[in-house]
Amino acid sequence: MGKPTGFMEIGRVNDESAPVEERIHHYREFVTPLPEEKIRMQGARCMDCGIPFCHSGCPVNNIIPDWNDLVYRGRWAEAIEVLHSTNNFPDFTGRICPAPCEAACTLNINDDAVTIKSIEHAIIDRAWEEGWVKPQIPLAKTGRKVAVVGSGPAGLACSQQLARAGHDVVLFEKNDRIGGLLRYGIPDFKMEKHHIDRRIEQMRAEGVEFRVKQHVGVDFPAKKLVDEFDAVVLTGGSETPRDLPIPGRELPGVHFALDFLIPQNKKNAGDEIRDQISAKGKHVIVIGGGDTGSDCVGTSIRHGALSVTQLEVMPKPPEQENRPLTWPNWPLKLRTSSSQEEGCEREWSVVTNEFSGGKKVQTLHGVQVEWVRDEKGGMKMQEIPGSEFELPADLVLLAMGYLHPVHAGMLAELGVELDQRGNVKADTTKYQTSVSKVFAAGDMRRGQSLVVWAIREGRQAARAVDEFLMGRSELPR
Repeated sequence: MGKPTGFMEIGRVNDESAPVEERIHHYREFVTPLPEEKIRMQGARCMDCGIPFCHSGCPVNNIIPDWNDLVYRGRWAEAIEVLHSTNNFPDFTGRICPAPCEAACTLNINDDAVTIKSIEHAIIDRAWEEGWVKPQIPLAKTGRKVAVVGSGPAGLACSQQLARAGHDVVLFEKNDRIGGLLRYGIPDFKMEKHHIDRRIEQMRAEGVEFRVKQHVGVDFPAKKLVDEFDAVVLTGGSETPRDLPIPGRELPGVHFALDFLIPQNKKNAGDEIRDQISAKGKHVIVIGGGDTGSDCVGTSIRHGALSVTQLEVMPKPPEQENRPLTWPNWPLKLRTSSSQEEGCEREWSVVTNEFSGGKKVQTLHGVQVEWVRDEKGGMKMQEIPGSEFELPADLVLLAMGYLHPVHAGMLAELGVELDQRGNVKADTTKYQTSVSKVFAAGDMRRGQSLVVWAIREGRQAARAVDEFLMGRSELPR
């Protein structure tokens, strides 16, 4: 490393965020990257640890120590080359990835991991500013045609890799804009959509054809793709939400999270939205403690909610993990998102039993629970007698995760085999489904997961498809 003692001499410094009272009045990104000299010093903290566990902590296996060192030395153009060698879209992951690489960093044993995510963010932003991100146009075309269905991170990564291998790629998207989860599932204050738009232009120059408003299996026959293309890759999302079938679920004012988040993103894009679900002046309850629930919190606050309460069925995690036990794996510990910092009450170990109201939801009826071991050693939930409570609820948002992709339509028409969880069955070597010429990757195959995992699977599926079509492949996994 360029500065072997850097980790002893330089402390960790994080990016700065705009004050809460300022950022809750708009939907723009509010994180301010560190200036160049400070980010170079953060790169100097990457130690010569011998075995860089950050490689395995990162789902796309980013070569992190190399570009940390290049940043420290001021060799930014080389840093983006190394970064792009494993990750098609660091502009996405540098903003919204939870950074499992930092949890795996050797310095995290002392709770001061290298600011890997901030450095990644700085590299790609510098690359765009300097004009270093250019289309990679293949030298020759193969004459093979590939259809990719779903334009989220897995579909984008898969399409870009296949186009660079010389195949003719058509990316199908049911919505009116490209991006999938990135476009409509993630609020603009976490990632503005111009980051997607410029990647689309890059991919168009590389030969990818985008077809929007093409709902395969609904208004476009899925089997037609199999007949007209040499390979088909299914990269849609895990879009069947987990419901809460309790009394009062049918009351107006109880909605799935994406029914609340998607219209706001469309409005931010300039669309006219009718009958948009609004949190303004309401007591909002968000059920589910994950990223989607956090996005509902931040959006509700920006709407002008009277109060926001987030409920989680699991116990409150410890504020500090047991590192000798968990490192370098992703630890269970208390995390507070930027949205939760903006003004949210969080309740743990609670279950909702009923919604009540007149013409719309007005009250949530819940109870506290505890987790105990059953006779087989597993954990089970039981209600605590006398712990019943009520909360005012004018708007309830269900953000309890997603079960599997939608089966009706495309998957049913193709007849692909499903796994026990209801996802499309395919391994991580060939990514091939039970139907000839049809492949699956991303949330469609692995279930609800992170953007960085979707990029990894899209890249690996592209290599598998290239091998299927050509007998060999020079694409990286």
